[in-house]
Amino acid sequence: MRKRLTREEWHRRKRLKRTVLMTTVIILMIVIIVFSIYFISNILYGNFGSNNVGKEEIMVTLPNGTEIQNRFLTPNPYSRPQTQLKRINGVVIHYTANPGSTADNNRSYFEGLATKKTTSASSHYIIGLEGEILQCIPLNEVSYASNERNDDTIAIECCHMDETGIFNAETYASLVSLTAALCVEFDLKKKDIIRHYDITGKLCPLYFVEHEDAWEAFKEDVMLKVGLIKENAKG
Repeated sequence: MRKRLTREEWHRRKRLKRTVLMTTVIILMIVIIVFSIYFISNILYGNFGSNNVGKEEIMVTLPNGTEIQNRFLTPNPYSRPQTQLKRINGVVIHYTANPGSTADNNRSYFEGLATKKTTSASSHYIIGLEGEILQCIPLNEVSYASNERNDDTIAIECCHMDETGIFNAETYASLVSLTAALCVEFDLKKKDIIRHYDITGKLCPLYFVEHEDAWEAFKEDVMLKVGLIKENAKG
């Protein structure tokens, strides 16, 4: 035989049920709000639909036949901090601002920062005066090249012969091919190819800043190479 509840006990249990129900509703609302904020922020900052990095190198043959030399820097806080690069939303083009220096010279400079400890600097790739390409940082790690865009871009540093900053034919051809390969690998568009200048206003790469027509022509050349890579992949 069920025990008959007193009025006070009945009200107590009713209040308890109401409290449990309200708590459950509040928790569900918090969960919904948190997921909504996460979803919206990822859309705004390009995380959804962007690539899954998780790789150290691109695995495609460059259209100009240049091979990428794996020359990773020694891990250190000044040029290769090994900070995870969680996404890639763009490619940033730089110039060395050191006329006549080679890809090896610039890699040695980045490597030497581990002991000099004077500044923080590095780049994922360096393209030399003969079109050679050195990869200094894995593509799943941050490089110190593009300021506030370090955490979502790949940096390419280019050598040049003189103070104008113009790239010779060999350097330019490799830059076009490498940028195109990265665009294909990470599903990047023309708008995702940017200059260091576009981030900070720094005159880098100088020639592409002072000659807007050359910059636009470069991006068009990249897009043509992207089409070539995709067409070859189909065949």
